[in-house]
Amino acid sequence: MDYEPISVALKFGFLAVLYLFLLWIASSARKDLKRNQGGGFDADATMAGMAGGSSYDAWLVVVRGGGLDPGTRYDVFGGVTLGRSADADVSFTDRYASGLHARLYPRGDRYFLEDMNSTNGTLLDGGAVTTDTEVRDGSLIEIGDTAFRFELDRP
Repeated sequence: MDYEPISVALKFGFLAVLYLFLLWIASSARKDLKRNQGGGFDADATMAGMAGGSSYDAWLVVVRGGGLDPGTRYDVFGGVTLGRSADADVSFTDRYASGLHARLYPRGDRYFLEDMNSTNGTLLDGGAVTTDTEVRDGSLIEIGDTAFRFELDRP
């Protein structure tokens, strides 16, 4: 068999592109696994919170931005995702927000905020959220130009 150099180069080029694609898929899957495990993530406590456990009902109240009406309340019992995507539980329009920007979830009788590797970050009471951070009643959550107030509804 007599292979032409161009044919061989195209085959090796195709294999290189295929190899890079597989590396990208593996890297993306590893990032998703790390994000889902999270630092200090307690699956049992989170599941107890989602099942009703001892967590309290909570609300996000729109303070400003995102194309949302100020004062609009979102029930976050069981946890919600926030972002620009239609897949987010609380979806809003903000040029500084990522598709799935952050998530708010219960763990036991407390709620935590996690930035989901967003481009522009998430602020909680003016400070950057770098790890899962506890959210307190009255806390201000800021994503770009959009702000929400967290309210607990304790009996």
